[in-house]
Amino acid sequence: MVWMTVFHFCFDLQTSGYIRQDFYADPFWTWQRTIIVSLFLFCAGLGQGMAVAQGQGWGRFWRRWRLVAVCALLVTAGSYWMFPRSFIYFGVLHGLAVMLIVARLTAGWGRWLWLAGLLAIASKFIAESALSTSVIAVFFDAKPLNWLGWITRKPVTEDYVPVFPWLGVVWWGVAAAQWLQRTGPAWLSKPLPRPAAALAPLGRWSLSYYMLHQPVLIGLLAAFAWLRA
Repeated sequence: MVWMTVFHFCFDLQTSGYIRQDFYADPFWTWQRTIIVSLFLFCAGLGQGMAVAQGQGWGRFWRRWRLVAVCALLVTAGSYWMFPRSFIYFGVLHGLAVMLIVARLTAGWGRWLWLAGLLAIASKFIAESALSTSVIAVFFDAKPLNWLGWITRKPVTEDYVPVFPWLGVVWWGVAAAQWLQRTGPAWLSKPLPRPAAALAPLGRWSLSYYMLHQPVLIGLLAAFAWLRA
């Protein structure tokens, strides 16, 4: 969460003209985004695996899922206001809403989730290679199907987190949770170290923090610009 905040603040600085960086092509920034999203989705899978192990019912799942889905729609609306030509239509929350359902339905796969995750990640690269010489690539590259992730051309959007390969990361998170439940339940109940305990609320309120941190950062930059005027 802290890393994400720093990354987004740098992006806001670039958007506001305070720095000049290429967040879309420079590996320094693109790899950071990949790692941040991977950590986010792995933790989401980890949490879902823990919830299933603790007997969380479908009722509670759907209440939480509705919050994610509503926030995804708010992200689309907000990004359309700021970036009408590259608004977010299938970003991390949109992808998460789909992947949480799949993760819940497949939690019973057990150790097979490790292999499923590997295949999900590999499918992106296999599809990219197979479709590069196929006439049907145009259908998978279009919006109605590019949410799957089997594309040859990345769409123009500010955030794009398709089902594949990212479902693989969520599956690995679920598998890791199940492994921890089998091998280290005592470790899971230990109190957090003091530095980590101070950051624990960010994990407990991750969705709220995710939705609020960018408006706050943008507001601070706007206030800074107004004070300088």
